[in-house]
Amino acid sequence: MLDLSVDTEAYDGFWNSEGQHLADPPGSVLSQTRLNLGIGYRLTDNWQSSLVMPFIWNDNEYAGFTSKTSGPGDATASLWYEAFDGITCVWQVNSLADLKPSIYYGLTMTIPTGISPYDEVTNSFDITGRGFYRLDASVLIDKTIFPWNATLQYVYGVNFERPINREYGNYIEPYEKNLGERSLATLSFGYSYQTDKAEVITVTLAYSDLTEAAGEIDGQTDQTTGLGKTSLALTLAYSNFKKDWIYKLTFSQADAGYNFPQTEVLSLGVSHVYF
Repeated sequence: MLDLSVDTEAYDGFWNSEGQHLADPPGSVLSQTRLNLGIGYRLTDNWQSSLVMPFIWNDNEYAGFTSKTSGPGDATASLWYEAFDGITCVWQVNSLADLKPSIYYGLTMTIPTGISPYDEVTNSFDITGRGFYRLDASVLIDKTIFPWNATLQYVYGVNFERPINREYGNYIEPYEKNLGERSLATLSFGYSYQTDKAEVITVTLAYSDLTEAAGEIDGQTDQTTGLGKTSLALTLAYSNFKKDWIYKLTFSQADAGYNFPQTEVLSLGVSHVYF
């Protein structure tokens, strides 16, 4: 399967470490556009793999300073296992067995192919990646009783410590740095409508809660790191009769957080299944 999507993210202020929202200076316009190319391949009946490679454009005007930069983002490689053999989607519940959900287990490695604060950059507006390898373990539980669907996903991530010898282009005394452990919980509900031509239109509402603990510098807690964000997302998806073409439109908004910007993201994507 090939997947191509475009995300446009607009920034509107920042939640500080106390969760208070701070507005940007008047006249500021901050945005980021991401072009994501994804490739998925089924290895066996129960195993599948994927690779996502983003390219990022930053377009920012902040307190009279204008910056336009672009570059690759952090890539992700995933491996998923489906812990079920038969189709668990049902039209009606006639027995307890009909309530059995689909359960997926996944591992995702984030690869720091993007431009981070530890590369040859001059300010934070140049950044397209975080600069750390991270391994995420996921469990996803999904149940469809057509036309209704519910999904619960939990992701736990661990970053890998790395040496740092420069920040924003300036060489400094080397030190070891690591970001904190990360967790993401997402609960979503969806409704699907099937047309007379067996095309399916689905509307999904999702709520997510992301937290990342404070990191470490040379084994000591770095109080300047750590973040949190809660967000809502609404998705409209369409798939044709053969289910080999899928189109998605998603709008998501961060509604609270700390050490994190307030953002609105509009995403448009298309997927094609070859076999």
